[in-house]
Amino acid sequence: MTTTARPAPGQPRVRTPRVLLVAAVCVVTAVVLTSVVGFVGVGSAAGLGALVGGAIAAGFFLFGSVVVNAATRIAPQAALMMALMTYTFQVTLVLLVFLAVSRSGAIGTTLSSGWLAGGVVAATVAWTVGQLVASARARIPVYDIELPGPAGSSAEASSRTREVGAP
Repeated sequence: MTTTARPAPGQPRVRTPRVLLVAAVCVVTAVVLTSVVGFVGVGSAAGLGALVGGAIAAGFFLFGSVVVNAATRIAPQAALMMALMTYTFQVTLVLLVFLAVSRSGAIGTTLSSGWLAGGVVAATVAWTVGQLVASARARIPVYDIELPGPAGSSAEASSRTREVGAP
């Protein structure tokens, strides 16, 4: 049973954007911290590498989440297919972006390859942890229970509560 109000018919529940916002804030924080450590500890190539790697990962995570979220709202039946297609597209696009960065000659001179990978890893871990924590804390009802109308007595409701295990 939930204490939140049921949305009006035709009005979708909006819960996912908050989870995405929390995950995005976690990614930005992790990427900034990794970049600062790279700039201060090693130098500009490390800091820029971490910043570029984190930005690439964050961009792809946000793109995928927005596309899958939109697909879920438009056609819930096709959400899994859309998620798999989006994931395949993202993996291919990440490969192409890293290929372009490596062929540009920026790795080794402007960007540190290790810190670029570190930025991707930091963004990925932050995104995953942020989504898990925000999803666990979100009050998303698993199912809707039809409550009795005004004809239902409070004694009937309290007996159902006792059956569930409440004192």
